[in-house]
Formats: sequence, C-alpha cells, structure tokens
Amino acid sequence: MSGAPRVAAAPRLYDRTSELAAVAQLSARAAEGRGAVLLLTGGPGTGRTALLEQAVRDSRVRAHRVAAPGGNRVPWSGIRALLSALAPTPSAARRALRAARGPAGVPGALAALCPGEPLLLCLDDHHLWDAHSRTALDAAWRGNTGPWAWVVSFAAHHRPPDVPGARLLSLGRLSREGARRLLDDVCPVPLTASFRTRLLDEAAGHPGVLAATAARVPAEPRGGEGPSGPVIADASLSEVYRGLLDSLPAECGRVLTLVAVAGEPCPDAGRPGPAAGGPDAPRPVGADAVLAVARAVRASPEALDRLVADGLLRGTRGALRFDDPFLRRAVLGAVPPSRRRELYALLVPPAGGRSDAGSGPAGGDDVSKGQGAAAARTPHPAGHGAGMPAPPPRPPGVSAESETAGVPGAPTAGDPVREAGHPSDRFRAPHFVGEATGEGRAPEDVRGMPGVVRGRAELARGLAALGDGPVGDAHQVLLLAASLLRDGAPEEASEARFLAMEAAWAAGDPEACAIALGGGGFGADRTGSSAGADAVERDFRDGMCAALAVRLEEARAPLGRVVAHDGASDDPRRLLRAGAAALVLGDAPAAVRVHTRALATMRATARAALLPRVLEHLAYAELRSGQHELAAAHAREGLRTAESTGQRNAAAHQHAVLALAASVRGDAPAVVEHAGRALGTARAHGLVQARTLAEWSIARAELAGGLAAQAAARLAPLVGRGPRGGHFALRMLVVPCFVEAACAAGREAEAGTAAEEFAVWAGLGLDPQAPGQLARCRALLTQGGDSADWYREAVRHHEESGNDFERARTLLAYGKWLRRRRRLVEARGPLSDALVTFERAAAGVWADQARAELRATGGAADRRTVPGAVGELTPQQQRIAGLVAAGATNHEIADRLSLSPRTVDHHLRNVFARLGIRSRVELSGLLSRTTGDGRRSEA
Repeated sequence: MSGAPRVAAAPRLYDRTSELAAVAQLSARAAEGRGAVLLLTGGPGTGRTALLEQAVRDSRVRAHRVAAPGGNRVPWSGIRALLSALAPTPSAARRALRAARGPAGVPGALAALCPGEPLLLCLDDHHLWDAHSRTALDAAWRGNTGPWAWVVSFAAHHRPPDVPGARLLSLGRLSREGARRLLDDVCPVPLTASFRTRLLDEAAGHPGVLAATAARVPAEPRGGEGPSGPVIADASLSEVYRGLLDSLPAECGRVLTLVAVAGEPCPDAGRPGPAAGGPDAPRPVGADAVLAVARAVRASPEALDRLVADGLLRGTRGALRFDDPFLRRAVLGAVPPSRRRELYALLVPPAGGRSDAGSGPAGGDDVSKGQGAAAARTPHPAGHGAGMPAPPPRPPGVSAESETAGVPGAPTAGDPVREAGHPSDRFRAPHFVGEATGEGRAPEDVRGMPGVVRGRAELARGLAALGDGPVGDAHQVLLLAASLLRDGAPEEASEARFLAMEAAWAAGDPEACAIALGGGGFGADRTGSSAGADAVERDFRDGMCAALAVRLEEARAPLGRVVAHDGASDDPRRLLRAGAAALVLGDAPAAVRVHTRALATMRATARAALLPRVLEHLAYAELRSGQHELAAAHAREGLRTAESTGQRNAAAHQHAVLALAASVRGDAPAVVEHAGRALGTARAHGLVQARTLAEWSIARAELAGGLAAQAAARLAPLVGRGPRGGHFALRMLVVPCFVEAACAAGREAEAGTAAEEFAVWAGLGLDPQAPGQLARCRALLTQGGDSADWYREAVRHHEESGNDFERARTLLAYGKWLRRRRRLVEARGPLSDALVTFERAAAGVWADQARAELRATGGAADRRTVPGAVGELTPQQQRIAGLVAAGATNHEIADRLSLSPRTVDHHLRNVFARLGIRSRVELSGLLSRTTGDGRRSEA
C-alpha cells in the first residue's frame, strides 16, 4: 500500500555508511561466486531508491536496479522487467521468462541469460511487485546457489519477504549532524540560524521532508524568526508522501482522512503541532466512531482493517493513531478547510448536541473528552469499565441495533447486500491491536483491556492463523475469543465459534469441532453457549453435533432448516453456514447453489479477504457433485485470490482441488505439481483435509496409470482410523477408489473390510453416489457370475445420481470383467459407452484404458475421423494439436482448455514424439495433409 515518494533524490547520501558497507560486502560475495540477499526497509522519503542507485554505481560486478512495474496486478510483470534489464534482446527476455515460469524458475532464467556471471540485482519496492513475481523470487532466494547478490527494498509498514539467512537493514532518520549536512547541501538560499534550528527540530532527521522543505524555502514567508506556525508546510509533506497516498485505494484514503480529522484539537484547528503529546497533539480516535460514519463518505470497515493491518494506523480499538505524524499532516493538507469542518462536525457533534441521543450511545470508544458530564457518565455498552468516557452520539443513518451488536457500520435500510458485513472481513489480523504476536497471547496494548476488546484482538489473531498458520493454534485462539466476546458481543462470539469449528474441521478433529459448537469441553454448558443465539444458530449447533456423533436421524431436520433459512440470505456468514450444513447432509447440489450465491454476494461487495474461503467451499462442493472442470475453474480463481491475500491455507486447499480435477483428466504432471504444493503447506499447518485430498489425487493418477499396488498402498492409511488416517469426513469417499486399487493389487481382504464399513455408511443416505459405488465394490469383490448383477445394479444407481465420471468408471470395470471372461461382444457396449464419456470429460488416461480394452475385444476403438498417426492421439492431444495448427500459443491454449501452460507443453511434447515431428510448423502441415483443414482437429 505504499508508493515511492516523488521527491528528487539528494545528491549525496548521509548517515548511510553501514548500509553502503553492507551492500559492498554483498557485491564482494557475488564476485566470489556466492549468493546472498539483503533486505532494505524504510518509510517514504528515507532514501531507499537513492541507496539502491548508489549501490549500482559502486558495485564491483554487473549491477542493475529494477523498479516495481507500473502494472503490479499483471502476473509476472516484475520478473519480465527484471529479465528485460538483463537480456540483450527482447526475444532473449521472452525465452528467459518462459524458463522462469517453468521448473527451473528464476535461477534457471538467470543462468540462461548470464551463465556463471556474478550479478548485483537491486529490486526496488518489492511490496509493489505482482504476486506471481514475488512468489517466484521467494523461491529463488530460498534456494539461491548462483553468483547473484540481491538487495531488496520494501516499505517499512509491509512485511519483509521470508528469506532464511537474509540480513535486514532499516533506513531510519538522520542524526542531527547528518540532517544539518543534508540541509546545507540542498538548500538553495542561506537560512537564518533560528529558522534553520526550527526546521531541523521539526523535521526530526527525516531526509525527504528536509529536502522537500528546503526546495520550497524561497516561497516561504520569512522575516526574523520565520513563519509563526510550523516551518514545514503541508505541501512539502504532501510531496514526500504523495506516492504512498496515491497508491492507496480510494476507500482507504477516505478512512485516513476521517481518522486525521477526528483527531484534531478543534473543528477549525489549523496545522497540528509537531510535538507528540503536546497541547496541540492529536486526540485519541475511537475506531467505532470512525466506522459509524464511514458510510457517509463511501468507506467500508474493510478499508480501516487494511490500514491497521499495513501499519499506517496503530493502537487499540478505542485509540487509533497515525504511526507517522507526518503522514497525518500530509493527509490533512489535502483536505480543504470547509470539508474538514464538515467531517469534524459529523464525527464529533458539539457538546450537549445529542441528536438521536434517545436511542442510546454508539458502540465505539470516546473521541472527545468535552461532551458533557452526563455523556461521560453513560456506561459503555461493549463492557468498558466505569469511569471510561462514553462514545459520541450516533450520526444519522446508523441504527442502534448495528452499534449495540458490536458491529459498527452494520446494515441499514439503504444497502442490505453491502451492509451485511462478515466478521471475517472486519477482523483480519492485526485488527485494531497494533502488531499481533505469534506467541499465543494478546499484544501488549490489549492486556488489561475490557473483555470485548481483548476478544476482538484474539479473533483477529485466530483469523490470521486460520488463513496462514497451524489450524490447531487457530482453533484454540478462536475459542478464547468466543469466551471473551460471549457476554458483550454475542454475534461476534458466534462467529468465533463457527471459525473455530472450521479450523477443527480442516485439522480433521471431530471432537474439537463439537467443542467449538458447544457440544463438550469448552462451552459445554449448552445454555451458556447458546445465549443470545437465534433459532437457526441453535439448529446448526444441534444438527452438527448430532452429525459429528453419527446420529444422522437427529441431524437431518435441524440442518435442513439451516439450509432452507440461511441459504436464502444475503449474509455471507449465514450462506457459508448453510453450505456447510448442506455438505454434511450430502446435498451437494444445494451446497453448490448456496456457495454460488455467497460468491455472487462477495463479488458484489468486493470483500477480497473472504473470497478465498468462499471459493474454497464452492470448489469442494462442485467436486462432491461431480463437476470437476467447474471446480477446477473456481479453484484457480481461489488460488489467485488466496495467494494475493497471503492465505496459504486456502491456497493449499485449492491446490488439492486442482490436483483432484487433474486426476480425472489424467494429467499426471498437473497432479504432481498441485498435490505437492498442497502437501507442503498441509503438513506444516496440520491441514488434514487438504492432505487427504492431495494424497487421494495422487493415488487416482497412479491407478489410472496402471500402478494399482502403489495406489492401494497410498490409500490404505486414508481409509483407516487413527493419527495416520485420513480426514474423518473424507474416509468413506476414498473407500471405492481403495477397493478398486486393492482388488487389482491382490489385497482383497483389506478391500472387503473397507467395503463392509462403506456399506454401513452408504445406508445413511449422505451421498447419492454411494449406492452405485457400493455395488461396484461388491462386483469387484464377488467371485463368479454374480458380479454381472452387481455391475448392472451399479450402472442403474449411477443413472439416477447423474455422475457421468463414476458411471464411466463402472462401465470400464464391467467391460474389463466381460472381456476377461471372453464375452467380447457383450463387453463392447459398456466399453464404447465408457470411452465416449471419458472423452467428453477430457479424461485422457481413462479414455486410453477404455480404448485399449475396446481394441482387445475386436471392436472399433475410435469413432474419430482423423486418419493415420494423428488418429492415435488422445482427445486432449488432438484438441491441443488443432489449436497449435490454428496458430494459438501455449498460453492461449491453456486459457481455452483450462489447463496450465506447463501441462499444455507436456501434451505438446508427447504429440511431437508420437507423430515423429519436431516443430509446430511440421504439426500444422501434417494436420493440413491428413484432414484437409488443420482447424477441424480442434473439435
């Protein structure tokens, strides 16, 4: 959220001796063939760019400074800029970029461009680079073995890249002597001693502020002691901070303005005093008071969340402040005095002017100490202790219900969709609590605070861990948040319990899920845990607890009411709750419908923080309903949003979904890639659900490739119980695949035991696919002619459930069984039907199996019209070959077929090998000769 300041760099650097020495040492390491990374942080105007430019000039090896590309949302734009600076020609840069996107990554691209050459690469404003480039750079730095030294700068309020062993340097303020030398160097006119002393005092060693103010000295009114007010003009500060302010989203800029104006000493305050804590210092500003009027300036709670998370604002919920006082003045300098008075009147009504006071006080903390004794004696509704001042009166349009529920800016009559705020969006860490710690305790500035404030701080930390941390930790922190919020903010306590259940679900711990819901352990007294809960919330709690205890008859009615009621809501929290209930009931179509509605709501309200969770739930629901390609499309979108918002746990789940979808297509490289990424995060963060899905996808790819014994060995732990087992809600879904692999691998005894347990589960009616899958398992395990009856029974069930892929797998197994018993004519029907279905689903490996079996029966193995060697290609390979012949690039093909460019390249290499050609031109000519029009093979 920071841009580079638009201030001309000083001609020399001051007080940067140690930083320049560190860069020189880094350059020497590169010259010796040893790579290293130096991280450089600093605020606007502290000279990050000037230091990098000096490093390039002084480097002993080839050096380049690469600024953040303008289109930081364009994938790979940063890596493209880096490689373009090194490449001798544009074509070489394009080849290097393709290498950087491949398995070799950035090190491979650098080695291709500069083989063995030491480099000093200075990357400016790392926080402004696109997410794909940052991810690629992080991977390069973790395995940096080449002769490349990196100096990476980023804004002070952004998290540094996670680079093991990297040195971190912070560009602070200048010493008094350094500031004096800088001022003498850049000031165009002599200054009086008193004016110079005042300027040095006010600038407090900030190099950018000194340089910008010195450049404007001739325009300053001077005489004797100089200006009567501050010598640093707001215009000079705006010049220094303009890059940061211009990079902020519009909503964030409006919220910064509200906080700055609310902290003014009086409505007509001129320029704020420079001394922190002095008589003119800004007053504490309550977050609730700011959020209560945010709608009036078209701002949302999410904007304040983002400012606090990025560190531009700090403090507790009751006392927000600017981390940098110069930033506050820069913000105020851009607001006309008349507008400043209007905003101040909205935020802090005059003492005694309690319009709408009869409705009760607002839900925020005090922003003015001069609102009268009666107001000061008003108790705080959120649980603040006696003696704390009351909040200001509610501004027009903010309802008492939204404030007393502890949800500032909650729904009003004007915009029900946008105002149905989700606590997950409002409490992203660190939320109103300064810098959250990772030690399982509240930050220092919330200790001793009232329970609601501490509860919100814990809710923020729990959400941070749920998005990017061990989910077991998130579960415990969210339970603590629920206990702290239970009395003062019951709605937020309910949300904390729901999130704690999600954390336990991701960890595969059904007992912890029940604890979060109030079914035992923490919150076991069901009366206390349901205090203030509505009937639907009680239905969800009772139904989920019954389902977790495998009392399905008790669970159906209450969870059905949750799906019916919450599934028609526009509140994302309720929609996610309804979708979870539908999945537990086994109603995948309803889960898809509800989560699609939640996705539409999220897109309409532009809440990016919650979007990965919604897409995660939607993609999983689509997998359960057999819509594999649709699930993959939503998983790709979810992966992009999760990576851009730093939610690695959600990204791991999306990788697992993409791996499962790729296992249906038979795309082995994509399975390995996505499953590996999912497992990397899942094992570190305890994501049992994502780990089970990823392992399952690998096993399905192995089974499709004829590695039945390997697949059975991989699946056996997933269908078992205990710490090595799979996720409790996925165990039975994996059993049919295990039975098929185990029977092919000669492990019939284990397969029979698993099938018996699956039969009990199928009888519960939780999955419409289960009866057909159970019949297929019976057929695989039955000896003799009875197997045919079971296969026909399985096909009948598949016809009713509507899952084409499962139906095709049953038909393939049935056709194999018939062929092995020399019933060749009978086998051709099921095998032909399976082949067509697999080709329609783009399941290439499965289609190859069906085609091979069909040829073995003596039947027509292919209905395609492409003759010769081209006719031996799989349907997916034919589609890719046709698009290549039509002139499409790999990236265009990937977008059209919903594949990764790497997968397209893998298929294309196989096409070249099978056809005995070496280029795209030869492929185009071959297709033209065999079909008369290469574009026809695209179909």
